[in-house]
Amino acid sequence: MSMKNGILVTGGAGYIGSHVVRQLGEANEHIVVLDNLSTGFSDSVLSGKLIVGDMGDKALVTNLLTKHHIDTVMHFAAHTIVPESVSDPLKYYANNTCCSRNLLACCAKAGVKHFIFSSTAAVYGMPNTGAATEDSPTAPINPYGTSKLMTEWMLRDLSASNKLRHVALRYFNVAGSNPEARIGQSTKNATLLIKVACEAALGIRDNISIFGTDYDTPDGTGIRDYIHVEDLAAAHISALAYLRHGGQSVTLNCGYGHGYSVRNVLDSVQRVHGNPLDIKEQPRRAGDPPSLVAAVSRIRDTLDWQPQYDDLDFIVKTSLAWEEKLLNKTN
Repeated sequence: MSMKNGILVTGGAGYIGSHVVRQLGEANEHIVVLDNLSTGFSDSVLSGKLIVGDMGDKALVTNLLTKHHIDTVMHFAAHTIVPESVSDPLKYYANNTCCSRNLLACCAKAGVKHFIFSSTAAVYGMPNTGAATEDSPTAPINPYGTSKLMTEWMLRDLSASNKLRHVALRYFNVAGSNPEARIGQSTKNATLLIKVACEAALGIRDNISIFGTDYDTPDGTGIRDYIHVEDLAAAHISALAYLRHGGQSVTLNCGYGHGYSVRNVLDSVQRVHGNPLDIKEQPRRAGDPPSLVAAVSRIRDTLDWQPQYDDLDFIVKTSLAWEEKLLNKTN
């Protein structure tokens, strides 16, 4: 067993975690992935050692932290479906909050130095302006956002009480896939707009709905900040370097700093795929803000992070390529 310090990646078989694991592998890091495969896929883990198990299993986590000389934890394991969090809130608090608390307790006991947390823009709820800075009030409007914010609070307080330093990354709308289509978003019944639109383009879904066409936006539809998953993964690599060089605990938005409307996204899918979509216009959904875009000066300044894929058509192109690969697997 190498004595090289290891990185434990919880949820590393999932959509975002697997992209980070692949980039860590390319950097020759010693990686251990812990995933219960409830929503992840073992064949998405392209680097490191996969352990099938739960992050709430203290004995297992403690053993992994010790055996693999873990000094950094990257924590992705979470339930992420907002409507489900509303209908089954205790499921979200049990997994996203309580299991995270158990993971943090193991990290504190084992002397883990660095912790990188997968948080969400859902902690902001419905901000008064269309742009959210890291200092904007946190007022989540669903249990998913609240469960993530509670983990942010636990991290903040733990870091203040011992030597653990952390980076909490608040994701905006993650999309796209590895440009070579090696891994991507495989979750069944996903609700992410670009994935759903690509499925509709390929005939996997009959149509796609726009929820709300009367917002106070240029075309009446909601605006979101879409970030390519490869750029988001690279932000985690930058966060790791930041902590290793003595950086202090910090919370950072992960987005591009500008948004696209729902119609912009659907136009891009039609343009890239070359065929029209069957689009249904529906009433607004409760709790959807008209616009939610990240203020990104802090992450760029703190991590010297330079995104490479800030192009909507490229995001859609990689999403379509992945959906076509999934479709060919099932046919």
